[in-house]
Amino acid sequence: MTRRFEGDRLVVASHNPGKVREIGDLLRPLEIEAVSAGELGLDEPEETGTTFKANAELKALAAATAANLPALADDSGLVIHALGGDPGIYSARWAGPGKDFAVAMEKVEAALAGKTDRSAHFTCALTLAWPDGHMETFEGYVHGALVWPPRGDRGFGYDPVFVADGYNITFGEMEPDAKHAISHRADAFRQLLDACFKG
Repeated sequence: MTRRFEGDRLVVASHNPGKVREIGDLLRPLEIEAVSAGELGLDEPEETGTTFKANAELKALAAATAANLPALADDSGLVIHALGGDPGIYSARWAGPGKDFAVAMEKVEAALAGKTDRSAHFTCALTLAWPDGHMETFEGYVHGALVWPPRGDRGFGYDPVFVADGYNITFGEMEPDAKHAISHRADAFRQLLDACFKG
């Protein structure tokens, strides 16, 4: 049985400002106060999982336990088919300690040299955890292809090199509302809303 969220405040278990902003935008219509793990001074747990789902659950549970509030965590990344799924769960690590995604995008482009398949998808695992250890997890996807050079300065991460199927502009060129409507995070979020918030 899926557990319903009954409160009016939750922790967004992330220290990534772009991610916190996107999740905050998605929560705003529900009139739920979202406070980030960074604002609460919570430590970032080490992501030791081998899947997006495992890492999302690990982060959500750590934040819920530390803050004694329900917590929402996302683990997401870029899955490139010609690279056997890389960078996948290591998407942020490809950006190095300085989280420089210009470097990460160059690394992707170098790895794709000589390959004709540029198809890729973003995956998002979204976990809502309660302080008692109960968790609900949902996974969302958006499929597309990679372009070079990067285009647009909206969004974050790999957005400037990703064009979703059916579009001709990158996530980096897309208005935030348009991206929210089709993104992997929005897909997972819709499932979470239907299961835990609506009705």
